[in-house]
Amino acid sequence: MSKIDPIAVGIYWDRLISITDEIVNTLVRTSFSTNVRESYDLSCMLFDGRGRMLAQGSYSVPSFTGTAPATLQHMLKRFPPETLSPGDVVITNDPWLGTGHMFDINVMQPIFRNGRIVGYCMSISHLPDIGGRGFSAVAREVYEEGLRLPVLKLMEKGQVSELILELFRCNVRAPEETIGDLMANASATSVGGRMLLEFMDEYGIDDISEIADVIISQSETAIREELRKIPDGCYENAILVEGVEETVRLACAVHIADGRARIDFSGSCDAVPSAINVPVCYTHAMACYAIKCLTTPGIPNNLGSVTPVEVTAREGSILNPLHPSPTGGRHVIGHYVAPLIFGALASVMPDRVQADSGMLNLINVQGRNREGREVSSIFFACGGFGALKGIDGAPTTPSPSNMTSIPIEVWERLTSMTVLAKRLLPDSGGAGEFRGGLGQEIVLRNESPYPLTVSCLSGRTEFPPLGMLGGEPGKLREISINGEMVHPKGRYVLAQGDTLTIHEAGGGGFGDPKQRNRDAVLEDVRNGFVSPQAAREIYGVAPAA
Repeated sequence: MSKIDPIAVGIYWDRLISITDEIVNTLVRTSFSTNVRESYDLSCMLFDGRGRMLAQGSYSVPSFTGTAPATLQHMLKRFPPETLSPGDVVITNDPWLGTGHMFDINVMQPIFRNGRIVGYCMSISHLPDIGGRGFSAVAREVYEEGLRLPVLKLMEKGQVSELILELFRCNVRAPEETIGDLMANASATSVGGRMLLEFMDEYGIDDISEIADVIISQSETAIREELRKIPDGCYENAILVEGVEETVRLACAVHIADGRARIDFSGSCDAVPSAINVPVCYTHAMACYAIKCLTTPGIPNNLGSVTPVEVTAREGSILNPLHPSPTGGRHVIGHYVAPLIFGALASVMPDRVQADSGMLNLINVQGRNREGREVSSIFFACGGFGALKGIDGAPTTPSPSNMTSIPIEVWERLTSMTVLAKRLLPDSGGAGEFRGGLGQEIVLRNESPYPLTVSCLSGRTEFPPLGMLGGEPGKLREISINGEMVHPKGRYVLAQGDTLTIHEAGGGGFGDPKQRNRDAVLEDVRNGFVSPQAAREIYGVAPAA
């Protein structure tokens, strides 16, 4: 039994989260790319001296938070604690050791106090570029996707490895931004280490392991108690989603017993020769995220949040591909893990599951802007949020990840692509007692005298976001160039004046549309979310003329 006062535990935990929030702020303020500075494609975490994740920044990407504990263990296997020194910074972007693809850099720094390691700080962000064919789904092997870094030291005793920086300069587009973001991650971990030591000095703490014991134990107990409320049994679900050349089947069996969730994805199809395969580290992270949403969404994440969840997937399947399978666009399939699990548990958790969302749409843009400056950046857009019991889906809100959109003015200045239109799409959200969130139309035009290569990384163009418990599906996503439909995972070149148009998918509805409150339908019509015709035909409500 811990001797730490419960009130003190609450104070310590809040303080640790405030430290991780400041790590995030440091990373954002010092980064060079819009991926981090504007879109927050990042996560920052603190670990105790035993390598257990203790706290994450309030704004962090679920998949990164879920993969980080395993990544740290891979790093410590390569560089055991006794071989590390103050000022060492360890990095990797290996898809199977990190976040599932090479475009994310994992940066860790050990925290020393009185000559021994008392913790670790890690920051993860999506780099502007890593070379190869660029961030896309078109690679056929991982070797085509860029510079793959094993676990190695970016800094040793405070000295930066010029060899590693030179490798980046020789292999990536926009090296200034890429190296700038790499060093921003290192700076952020330094800030995290300094703040943890200040916290320990302020409270006279020599070792945070006892605090970690309590926090992790309380989190694990909370999630196990919620899992025990689910009837023991096996709950299955399978869905079809569009791949690159053929349809992909995803399947799960969720085994609930004695406060644990064991999730088996073995029924999913084989890995494919396109860069949409999902390393099991990412599959595990998204599965833990889904269980967290269904059980204890209000409790900050730490090791206790994932301990009761076990994930298995058949080797060689699309959710556990073997090297050298390409994985660049792994989120395109990996984001379906959460709704797959929601669907499996809908019958026993109807008050907590969410209808399908329109999901994120990532458009990677490479080339030169009108000033001739190298461009390598991601345009983040998203469809409608899936509805839940008692809650309409929000329009154009990402799920299951949480990156943000780049301000139009920033995007236009960076890329020389003009945003001609950005508007909500009426009737795109699935009908239901609680309506799905609306999608949007976005129109972009290349104003640069140079060609721009755009790589599309999206789904929901053949299989719509499904409604839940009687709710109707949302509208499909559509992508076109100069008025002609294109593949949602293709790679295209926009000449000057070419126009890219995106219709984002709407979120699925929840519950029988006929049960929707009449005043809510009329309010939707007044707001332009639902057309008068749809109000009459779907909801049976006739708006006043």
